[in-house]
Amino acid sequence: MKKVLKTIVVAILARQVIKLRKKHNFKIIGVVGGIGKTSTKLAIAQTLGKSLRVKYQEGNYNDIVSVPLIFFGHAVPSLHNPFAWLKIFISNSKQIKKDYPYDVVVVELGTDAPGQIAAFSKYLQLDIAVITALVPEHMVNFADLQAVVDEELAVINFADKIIYNADYVNESYRSLITKVNQSYSLRDTSASYYLANLFHSSGGYEGDIKSGGEIFAHFSHEVVSETQLYSLLAAVIVSIDLGLKSPQVLSGLSSIKPVSGRLRRLKGMNSSTIIDDTYNSSPEAVKAGLELLFNLEATQKIAILGNMNELGETSAQSHKEIGDMCEPSKLDMVVTIGPDASQYLAAAASAKGCQVKSFDNPYEAGEYVQSKVIPGAMIFAKGSQNNVFAEEAVKLLLADPEDVSKLVRQSDHWLQIKRKNFKRK
Repeated sequence: MKKVLKTIVVAILARQVIKLRKKHNFKIIGVVGGIGKTSTKLAIAQTLGKSLRVKYQEGNYNDIVSVPLIFFGHAVPSLHNPFAWLKIFISNSKQIKKDYPYDVVVVELGTDAPGQIAAFSKYLQLDIAVITALVPEHMVNFADLQAVVDEELAVINFADKIIYNADYVNESYRSLITKVNQSYSLRDTSASYYLANLFHSSGGYEGDIKSGGEIFAHFSHEVVSETQLYSLLAAVIVSIDLGLKSPQVLSGLSSIKPVSGRLRRLKGMNSSTIIDDTYNSSPEAVKAGLELLFNLEATQKIAILGNMNELGETSAQSHKEIGDMCEPSKLDMVVTIGPDASQYLAAAASAKGCQVKSFDNPYEAGEYVQSKVIPGAMIFAKGSQNNVFAEEAVKLLLADPEDVSKLVRQSDHWLQIKRKNFKRK
């Protein structure tokens, strides 16, 4: 029944989005990829927003049902609430007839199984598609990496132009990108846009954005990790393609805000620093996060590493690879949450000589770390969503309780899910 209702809802929404696009002149930017989608979407939207009228959704509206609602500004009701959907359909019809108050709509297109990216072509024709990474994701539903690549690259069929991350799109896959395209990289000078003269300051990173050997602009950006600069580069290219000039682009970049659960720096208890990367987790993202932690100065380094979910048959090996990165010279403590992290990651980290402690839920993990933090510590936290929710461990380590609002998934809806997950009152 739910599948039938979803089909009906998508069919109606698809017609309405198509009508909206035919009647009004606006651009659509779509973001796909295995890591960095939401950060890239927000960076693009916030950068463009200084000069153009931009519509986007800050949360995680990235499936076949929720994406159309972004165009009209609605929240997603239950599929079993026909009156709510009828109200939305009527509202959409009225909006189509009025002036559309936006120049650009920026959307994130998600997938966790084959065919889901292609399904967006039912109602979307993107002016620009940004591919953030072709890496293993949701491997429980994909046969291998090639299946993931085929899934994400399906966006080519309904996009006029492609922008891709050259550092995370292997050269062997680039020949498949047959549309007009541009690339970005942190240091690869063959990319369309890349960074040069990059250095880390107390406030973040500073450097030059270059194209074809020429400096486009000098930037200063408040981020924790170099990897966060990828979203900045994507925003720059999209902005230029839409006609913005260098001063407008730089002004827009200054509007980019920290994103909850994505390498966000927070003040922790006992004068510690927390790097909160708890939104979700995948092997490549964890490796990048640990490398960041290893390179930072601190009196003590603690990694809270939750399960990387939906990896299927690759889960054991992927968790072991993360554990193999953990060395006593680089980490004072490894704390795991969830079955695969505790079985495979923890065992590998222990074999390397690390101090490891494993837990079934984030609350016990957070309470344990509370008792171990020393002044000046650096705590890196990362994990998948379901049955992990590592942000709840972070919550127990904050110096200021009001910073809970900066954590991901703190709405009543999500807190109720967490209480059920861990059987808490």
